[in-house]
Amino acid sequence: MAEQNPTGADRASADPASPATEDAQVESAVLGFVLEAHPDHLTPAELSLAVNPQPGDFASDDAIQRAVDTLVGAGLLHLAGGLAVPSRAALYFDRLRVG
Repeated sequence: MAEQNPTGADRASADPASPATEDAQVESAVLGFVLEAHPDHLTPAELSLAVNPQPGDFASDDAIQRAVDTLVGAGLLHLAGGLAVPSRAALYFDRLRVG
């Protein structure tokens, strides 16, 4: 069937340690921290210090930068003068979750 995955793998049961899953977890942590810190704005380096269990580690810092880039691309963050700023859409969604 055209609707079945030819490898037999189920995307819903992806390996929890897969790079995509790890990236999604970091993106969620970064967005959550930026929304919590709002109206304060942070640089990606400051986000790395706040979110990473091992700040200063290249892989951890790179994961934060990738998360920021992905969130900017998705329209959930803006970089203004090197500072991560939540978009209006992200702030609105955050308000909906709380209420």
